[in-house]
Amino acid sequence: MQQFLPVSKKDMKERGIEQLDFVYVCGDAYVDHPSFGAAIICRILELHGYTVGIIPQPDWKDDNSINILGEPRLGFFVSAGNMDSMVNHYSVSKHHREYDNYSPGGKAGLRPDYATIVYCNLIRHTYKTKPIIIGGIEASLRRLAHYDYWSNKVRRSILLDSGADIISYGMGERSVVEIADCLASGMDVRDITYIDGTVYKTRDKSFTEDGIMLPSYEDIKADKKTYAKSFYTQYVNTDAFTAKKLVETYDGAMYVIQNPPQKPLSRQEMDDVYAIEYMRTYHPMYEKDGGIPAIKEVKFSLISNRGCFGGCNFCALTFHQGRIIQSRSQESIIEEAKLITEDPEFKGYIHDVGGPTANFRNPSCKKQMEKGVCTNRQCLFPTKCPNLQVSHKEYVELLTKLRKLPRVKKVFVRSGVRFDYVMYDKDDTFLRDLCKYHISGQLKVAPEHISNNVLSYLGKPDISVYNAFCDKYAKINKELGLKQYLVPYLMSSHPGSTLDDAIALAEYLRDHHLSPEQVQDFYPTPSTISTTMYYTEIDPRDMKPVYVCKNPHEKAMQRALIQYKRPENYDLVKEALMKAGREDLIGFGDECLIPPRKIKGKDFSKNHSDKKPANKSGNAQNKKSNGKNVRPTENKNNKNKKTSNERTKNRRRK
Repeated sequence: MQQFLPVSKKDMKERGIEQLDFVYVCGDAYVDHPSFGAAIICRILELHGYTVGIIPQPDWKDDNSINILGEPRLGFFVSAGNMDSMVNHYSVSKHHREYDNYSPGGKAGLRPDYATIVYCNLIRHTYKTKPIIIGGIEASLRRLAHYDYWSNKVRRSILLDSGADIISYGMGERSVVEIADCLASGMDVRDITYIDGTVYKTRDKSFTEDGIMLPSYEDIKADKKTYAKSFYTQYVNTDAFTAKKLVETYDGAMYVIQNPPQKPLSRQEMDDVYAIEYMRTYHPMYEKDGGIPAIKEVKFSLISNRGCFGGCNFCALTFHQGRIIQSRSQESIIEEAKLITEDPEFKGYIHDVGGPTANFRNPSCKKQMEKGVCTNRQCLFPTKCPNLQVSHKEYVELLTKLRKLPRVKKVFVRSGVRFDYVMYDKDDTFLRDLCKYHISGQLKVAPEHISNNVLSYLGKPDISVYNAFCDKYAKINKELGLKQYLVPYLMSSHPGSTLDDAIALAEYLRDHHLSPEQVQDFYPTPSTISTTMYYTEIDPRDMKPVYVCKNPHEKAMQRALIQYKRPENYDLVKEALMKAGREDLIGFGDECLIPPRKIKGKDFSKNHSDKKPANKSGNAQNKKSNGKNVRPTENKNNKNKKTSNERTKNRRRK
């Protein structure tokens, strides 16, 4: 009978285990579900014959918290959890978050800042030489020297700061088993230097001879241009088929060496990962605290794929999962669906069938599984690659089969849908089925911005593609007799975004009668092109300068413009409009964003009258904003007023 992994000596005794092979230390609470990386890695090791126990969220202020399972025979695995611990703890404004989805009862503060480093140092206090392998999103994205937004400095490889022996980066199913087998054979951890998907450290220069030498840590720390060049070398070496070994030096004596990524899992291998008998819920020790909130959305969701060839510059998926799509078979997904329908708490609704991008089920072109992805071009940006294979046929078949399962009332698609990929499909069946069966009232999509200038820095398609998608979405819903809306994700203050761009976005929201309920500023997280732009003010793709909004007050203005209707944002919006010379948007006309009024503490009466000046459109295609959960609303006051042909067309689109 399947059981939770041991979390105490009592559990070990009940299973007849004197000493565990491995102990997994994790920053998340223990949830035995395939949506949690710790569960997959531990179960994969168990499947290969190793005994594994887990210490979830140990007290990092108490050395004894790391000893509750005793000394493992082979070593420790350490992960911060499903999120980078700093993203988990802090908002983009660096304020402490009050809620943690991955902790009992949502309680915040149960893991330390830079959790991977802290846990490893905690282990080293007691076990001086025991092998430590680190992994998960935090270790993966900090595997080489990186800009750290929270300390506002370039930090060393997490391998050095943590004192760990090896990083298993990426998804890790293959590399952790190879590492375990090496340790079980008696190999010294310092000799495990050849496994794909790993990073190790050495003082032996001979290991660097067949690798690409990156600039030293000292050089990239001293010069932002050098940093940008180094990052882009890493970026074009993230493909499992084409990547070279990378070498980063520290003090001229220590070498951190990154081996190429592990190869993508085959469909059968993906099926095997999800065929494991997980407990599919949190450990019962958390019941007294109200359980683990993160299980609610994933418990009745199905993971269809991993990886993404979308290539958005602000996304770390290229560094973590790669650009080659890996997917499960329809049979595997349907078997899991049948399993979750048997859960007593199942109410008939499958919450999601997807992954990083729901409608990606296969590699973008045939050559990728043999030759890898292109290093000098993207599949969807700036336009569709001629070799892109576009088809939703298999995904439509899968969703159809899931809808027909007994006890299933509705199958939702809540993962991101790549709208440009939808537009490139000449067959409208997927979009029609999506509208008819798989959403309820609204569909969330991610244009991110409306300015083509900003979109180019985002790695997103031209706004005309999104507008065309809006038209098609509205047309299909009208044919189906449905009133359903689009909810666009938008982002403010992304590198490249100016105040003019933020105003252009506000005008777009005005014309489309959109009122964002939430707004997200750009959040610089490790190992993305966008974060490199933020830190260096250079686009690493062409080494050209990029405007970056870092001033907190300007960031507040850009943010306020997305929610210009809110009374509390009035002063910031007015200040932004006057600073940009857009007084034409202050008044009572249909085209105005706000009415005239004095700004508290400031007198702009000398440069501004309530009369509407000549239109100063300026650069209307230059800015980027990200407002999440944007809900379309109709401006009833302006509903029957005469507007421009363009705004009338846009209203029909909505």
